[in-house]
Amino acid sequence: MSTVASQKRGFGEVLWDYLTTVDHKKIAHLYLFGGGFFFLLGGLEAMAIRIQLIQPENDFVSAGFYNELLTMHGTTMIFLAAMPLIFALMNAVIPLQIGARDVAFPFLNSLGLWLFILGGILLNCSWFLGGAPDAGWTSYTPLSVTSPGHGVDFYVLGLQITGAGTLIAGINFLVTIINMRAPGMTYMRMPLFTWTTFVTSTLILFAFPALTIGLFLLMFDRMFGSAFFDVGLGGNSIIWQHLFWIFGHPEVYILILPAFGIFSDIIAANSKKRLFGYTAMVFATILIAFLGFMVWAHHMFTVGLGPVANSIFAIATMAIAVPTGIKIFNWLATMWGGRITINSAMLWALGFIPTFTMGGMTGVMVASVVADYQYHDTYFVVAHFHYVIVGGTIFGIFAGLHYWWPKMFGRVLHEGMGKLTFWTFLIGFHLTFFIQHFLGLMGMPRRYWVFLEGQGLDTGNLISTIGAFFMAFGVIVMLVNVVYTAVKGEKAVDDPWDGRTLEWTIASPPPHYNFKQAPLVRGLDPLWIEKTEGKGNVTPAEPLDDIHMPNSSFLPFLMSVGLFIAGFGFIYQVDYGWAYILLFGGMAMTLACMLIRSLKDDHGYHIPKVELEREAD
Repeated sequence: MSTVASQKRGFGEVLWDYLTTVDHKKIAHLYLFGGGFFFLLGGLEAMAIRIQLIQPENDFVSAGFYNELLTMHGTTMIFLAAMPLIFALMNAVIPLQIGARDVAFPFLNSLGLWLFILGGILLNCSWFLGGAPDAGWTSYTPLSVTSPGHGVDFYVLGLQITGAGTLIAGINFLVTIINMRAPGMTYMRMPLFTWTTFVTSTLILFAFPALTIGLFLLMFDRMFGSAFFDVGLGGNSIIWQHLFWIFGHPEVYILILPAFGIFSDIIAANSKKRLFGYTAMVFATILIAFLGFMVWAHHMFTVGLGPVANSIFAIATMAIAVPTGIKIFNWLATMWGGRITINSAMLWALGFIPTFTMGGMTGVMVASVVADYQYHDTYFVVAHFHYVIVGGTIFGIFAGLHYWWPKMFGRVLHEGMGKLTFWTFLIGFHLTFFIQHFLGLMGMPRRYWVFLEGQGLDTGNLISTIGAFFMAFGVIVMLVNVVYTAVKGEKAVDDPWDGRTLEWTIASPPPHYNFKQAPLVRGLDPLWIEKTEGKGNVTPAEPLDDIHMPNSSFLPFLMSVGLFIAGFGFIYQVDYGWAYILLFGGMAMTLACMLIRSLKDDHGYHIPKVELEREAD
């Protein structure tokens, strides 16, 4: 009885610890669990879509439910799975790579996490409250304005709350990388993952406000009777497309650039070589981000912008292939002549290069305006998009998890299961999406609920669905691997991959203060420099002293819950008078937490030097 009670108390303590934590490493765990949950949910939605399209005129799901599945799959995978999983890796790794003890704003880091989680839960509550959003993940007007029920309202409020969390995280990483690098770590000594995180955070800062504005206008049209997108009342429905894609195309690079950084670090470590063309890689990253803001209208070639506008956006789109090509050749040159180690993380990197190159080639194809009239809104575009996002971002997330899992959790993922995950997922991915290029060229439109007999689309859709089951199997193996590793996995040493960067200089998992003494960085790949000189570890840049740490706080969670409650108030205020209680009550809760945070002095605490010396002994 007492043992059970102590276990319960232990679980409660762990739960409270995670609800109140501001430690970037625990926040990384929560981003991973939250993003992983939504990834599985989005995957189930994708499987339902593929089962519906396994044969002509299927009736596995209804037309209306199919629209909801389609909308929620795209929205969930982009906003609630891919981005949070990237933030998990950023939180776990970036402070360690730059030699910092935490991010610049630990409190805001926690707030960004809980805004993501509760915004995602709010969005998915729509399934149980009258129907999910059904206007596509891009939510084009006027369809999204006239969509009945509250599904699109949940889309608007859920993404507003989640987007605020993303914006907070982006600002946090910008300040962290600018201000908190270890002594000697100049910008041109930062690892590529740190560089891509820095550039991605800049993209977040400039891209997300466009989405926020668009969602506000959509909210006012739906909830308060305004006419921003109503052509009959002087509005303009194309303005939504501009606002969405001014955000949406940089969002593609927000997703893919961190994956580029992950692959750069993994390929260099497993080739036992410095990354080839480091400076060119950095400037290619910056150029991709810069050009990424100049190409949004290539999603709109068919709306009638005119030949001059279309030509400008076509040229800018094709120009992005140049810095991306620089990266591909530099990764290949890094491996050339290297002593390559093939492990699970490296397999994902090797699979990524041809896969992403194929996605890039079809990207140049759809950049051609005249050809895009044929490709637009067909399965060719679906195939291109998935080759870039899954073949780039999701491959990158899997690679990063296999590579940094020992640093995050202190255990090494099982290599056999890791390789099985890779091969089944890779084969399934190409089976699913390669054939969709041809389905699109044969005229199969995207977002359609059924296709008819005799259109020549039967075999292609069957192959595509079989591939989806292969991918699902690979994900299940990964989940089994995670559970197996947690229970029986081998304990990780500090540096299991013979790494090159600062995160491999400390324990696995790291102590809560990361570094007892700030490390001295003497060049790119600082740990590798010390290894080649026979030192084995980096030299401290400061004497051992007391360490200042931030206090945990329950306020970020409460602030997010307040906005979550207020979200329901906004959605239902048109229908029910009592919804104003939720609206004003939730906002009051959030504002009260903000006031407490503003007025209360919170100076953190110190870990005394003697305690650090005792730990060393």
